[in-house]
Amino acid sequence: MTRTIVLAAPRSFCAGVERAIEIVERLLAARPGPIYVRKQIVHNTSVVEHLQTRGAIFVDELDEVPEGSTVVFSAHGVAPAVHTAAEQRGLDVVDATCPLVTKVHQEARRYAARGHTVVLIGHAGHEEVEGTLGEAPEQTVQVSELAEVDELEVDGPISYLTQTTLAVDETTALIDALRNKFPGARGPDTADICYATTNRQAAVATIAEQAELVIVVGSANSSNSRRLVEVAQRTGTTAYLVDRATDVPVEWLEGVSVVGLTAGASAPPALVHAVIERIAELGPIRIVEHEVTRETLRFTLPPEVRH
Repeated sequence: MTRTIVLAAPRSFCAGVERAIEIVERLLAARPGPIYVRKQIVHNTSVVEHLQTRGAIFVDELDEVPEGSTVVFSAHGVAPAVHTAAEQRGLDVVDATCPLVTKVHQEARRYAARGHTVVLIGHAGHEEVEGTLGEAPEQTVQVSELAEVDELEVDGPISYLTQTTLAVDETTALIDALRNKFPGARGPDTADICYATTNRQAAVATIAEQAELVIVVGSANSSNSRRLVEVAQRTGTTAYLVDRATDVPVEWLEGVSVVGLTAGASAPPALVHAVIERIAELGPIRIVEHEVTRETLRFTLPPEVRH
């Protein structure tokens, strides 16, 4: 039997992830001292391991960074209090926050300045959500489920924002529920869910309809990767998340003639190739790529690493 592998496109790295990784790599190449990174630069085990081999030192909190050292803030963004703490420690900060996350932070500040209660739709505890909450903590409430929207009690004007890596269909349902309960609720002029998340979800939904099994490459703490699994599963297709090719057991592929394959926005393309090689070990394969759109967006690097 020749297995068909249907590759979703777009897949793997997005512009924000590429920018964040390049920032760390350029700093490692240009600066003599240790380069510290607060949290994971992006949510992918392989990316973090690769940068560690290059010399990057990952820390959970700034008090682990020696005063005066260079520290990179991850692509997920940080609260203003973290910037303040870095200043107090005399740290040389290079901010790798994705520009699309920065846009959400700006919206949070703008709505709060107008005296609005800001409803942030997102997953509690996620680094991006924590950073956005920190912009106006006394005026922001976080929700992730319809029941939480039902229980909201707010006086005065309401605005809403969303985490950039949510499932589009579920977020739409939450926004609809919020608007139904609070007809005056207003959101940003453009959707907060980023283009890369939307494109990858559209692509995986398409290939899931053709496949008997969908494999999503990405780490367990990657929100956008986990959403891809959920989108595929909602089509009725079996779907799994794997960190690397060795996580794919032979049993998954027994009797399966069409495999859908994609990767979250924080997963390196090389990991997808490794999964293809893993499947090829079991017999002949045919690869078909299904492209729903082509991404051309690139983000400018911060001035600290531009030259």
